[in-house]
Amino acid sequence: MNLYTFAKPFFFMFLPEQAHTLAITALKYGLIPGSNLPQNSRLSQTLWGLNFKNPVGLAAGFDKNAEVYKPMLGQGFGFVETGTVTPLAQPGNEQPRIFRLTEDQAVINRMGFNNKGLDYYISQLQKRDPNDGIVGANIGANKLSEDPINDYVIGLERVLGLADYFTINISSPNTPGLRKLQGREALDELLSKLKAVRENAKLEKEPPLILKIAPDLDDQECEDIADIILKHEMDGLIVSNTTLSRDGLTSDQKDEAGGMSGKPLFEFSTQVLSKMYKLTEGKIPLIGVGGVSNGEEAYAKIRAGASLVQLYSALVYHGPSLAEKINLELNELLRKDGFSNITEATGIDHK
Repeated sequence: MNLYTFAKPFFFMFLPEQAHTLAITALKYGLIPGSNLPQNSRLSQTLWGLNFKNPVGLAAGFDKNAEVYKPMLGQGFGFVETGTVTPLAQPGNEQPRIFRLTEDQAVINRMGFNNKGLDYYISQLQKRDPNDGIVGANIGANKLSEDPINDYVIGLERVLGLADYFTINISSPNTPGLRKLQGREALDELLSKLKAVRENAKLEKEPPLILKIAPDLDDQECEDIADIILKHEMDGLIVSNTTLSRDGLTSDQKDEAGGMSGKPLFEFSTQVLSKMYKLTEGKIPLIGVGGVSNGEEAYAKIRAGASLVQLYSALVYHGPSLAEKINLELNELLRKDGFSNITEATGIDHK
């Protein structure tokens, strides 16, 4: 029985941001039961030298300040991405700034990278036991930064060694000018500097650097990004962030400003994922994000080219046990199609 079925009406009595704060508090104090998901060889794989027990990850935005990565790993997620963190603490945009579009099973947010800053974030990650599971760090730029690229350099320099992988978030629509870093010249400069930071750190094991892109890209922009990430031998790509599109929405709040995520983003983001898999010729692992709320949708992302998937908005409607449910459904779908391991299904729709 999914306990969230009973708890959901309680959480929906509160504004979305208040409900999120309640959920974080409940997780901190161990008030939400964990998962009993058994280890499954069909779902496990090794990427970047990291052993993922399953492909279902928690996307950035839920655990902005790296406070509940351990209990969320305990919910059945194969990995948890913390952040987005910026060098300096910032309050984000004015409230209200997150909206449930219940009729559409969607969310619109204009949070604006609200977080407690690198000092607090690092103090949280320093408590981490690597044996608990795979934790990523999503880094961004401050809203008022005069040199956004340097913000990413600072973030990577300071957090290196504390997370298993790093996501370069240049695709949030809620920080003015941020998406311009997806342009060819700016992206070339950014990735050159970040790779130099990682190389200069001389770590025994170099963590992967993964780029997170928007779904609102035209064909030329997709081609440019593919060219640049292959040129720099980037380790991976997350497809995608939230969208500015409002196609197909019916909710009264559909015209709120911000990025839209959830079920309506599924087809759109999966198309971009498929396109990027072809443009990168399957040479780098992709993480598929956008509208995943069940095993079939996760499987569609994998068949389109994703090695891993992430979700966040679906938790609003289905609760934290969703990760366990998706893994069970995904395992059955792989079994039915005769795959002994998830890696055999990645990008199969292109073959």
